[in-house]
Parts: sequence; structure tokens; C-alpha cells
Amino acid sequence: MAADRGAKAMMPLNGRPFLDHSLSVLADAGLTSICLVIGPEHEAIRAHYDGMATRRSRIHYAVQQQARGTSDAVLAAAAFCGKDRFVVVNGDNFYPADALAALVEQAGTATLGFDREALINHSGIPAERVSAFALLATQADGELRDVIEKPSAAESAALGPGAPVSMNCWLFGPSFFAAAGRVRPSFRSEYELTDAVRCLLAGGERITVVGVRSACLDLSSRADIPPVAAALADHRVDL
Repeated sequence: MAADRGAKAMMPLNGRPFLDHSLSVLADAGLTSICLVIGPEHEAIRAHYDGMATRRSRIHYAVQQQARGTSDAVLAAAAFCGKDRFVVVNGDNFYPADALAALVEQAGTATLGFDREALINHSGIPAERVSAFALLATQADGELRDVIEKPSAAESAALGPGAPVSMNCWLFGPSFFAAAGRVRPSFRSEYELTDAVRCLLAGGERITVVGVRSACLDLSSRADIPPVAAALADHRVDL
């Protein structure tokens, strides 16, 4: 029902919305000033967090008036971010706290690159679905060269089995907003985060790929509910 209302992250798992679990692990990593990018119809999300007394997290909101893509969603939070560096995460993913902590330790722009086998073996994500996830093409020094979305079999083979997988977890600075302003609509008529990343790369920005060999939970479909619920069975939410 939560997914059908367009608020999949509010799906209750083990007595708490999935998003509570995700925000709690962000706080574990020291990320406690949170901006939720929501649509104008998502009053239930506001009501949930506005009615909650939090100890570690400060919850803010940015409204994306129309669902025009992931880059546009981050642009909606520009006033919140100001000139600070900030982390962008998906609302339907649960990232490991140690990986998030390693990400924010980076000096400049960075992203998490997950090991493919670790995702399959420890995240409960079927191998065929992982094979469709975006891959991070890197240079010899480990810096990002490109993001290959929905890679073909030939593209995956060319990058090799060790190519890190993107789970859309990024560390950006203010330069992101200028890059996002140059993004044009994709073939899906959306303003894509990956196109903003490509604008940053084209402008000479270095993006570090932080390797991760652990699980990242993904709540993309109804089939994901049992394994995600099992993985979070003992997780204590502390906001």
C-alpha cells in the first residue's frame, strides 16, 4: 500500500518504516542533518517525522513539484545544501554505516562502488538484477571515468567482473548544482543525476570511487520485502 501511494520508503518493516532504518544508519555515520526530497502529495512523510522526537537527526524537507528526474530532485534541495558538501542517497536503499563514513572522509567528490559478488551474496539481490545495475568505469588510479547505466553484456564484459556497481550513493559539493543546471532531458524526458555527474567529469572534476565489499539492501519490489525485513530484524532505529 505504501508503494502504491508513491511512498515506498514508508513501508513498515519490523514495526518501523523502512526510511527510519535508513536514516538511523546515516546518523551512525555522522550524517545527522537530513533533507528529504518529497513530492507535494507526500504529507504522510511530513506528518510522520514532524510528530517524532528525534535525538540525533534533524529532519528537513525539500519539495520537488514534479517528478522530473533524480538530478532535478537534488536541485530541489539546493537551498538546504547551500555551500556545504552533502551526501545523496536513494530512499529505498539501506547502506552500510562504515561505507558511508568512508565516503564522507573523502576530500572531494566521491561515490561508493559496490563489489558485484558481495551484493549478490550478502544483499539478497538476484544476480540477474545486479547485472542490470549501473557500473562505474574507472581509470587506472581508481578515479571515475564514466557511469554505464543498464550495461549490455558486451559492456559488462569489457569492464570486467571487478567493475564496481553503483548504488547511487554520492558525495558532492556546490559544483554539483552548476553541473545539474546544464543537464538536458534524457530519452525518458527526465533530468538524470548521472548526466550531472558526466557534466562534472567533463569539467575536469575528479570523482573518487570508494570500494565497498558489503551488503546494500534494495527495496525495489515486493519480492524484496522478506529478505530486507530479515536483514533488518535486529536493527535498532535511533533517530
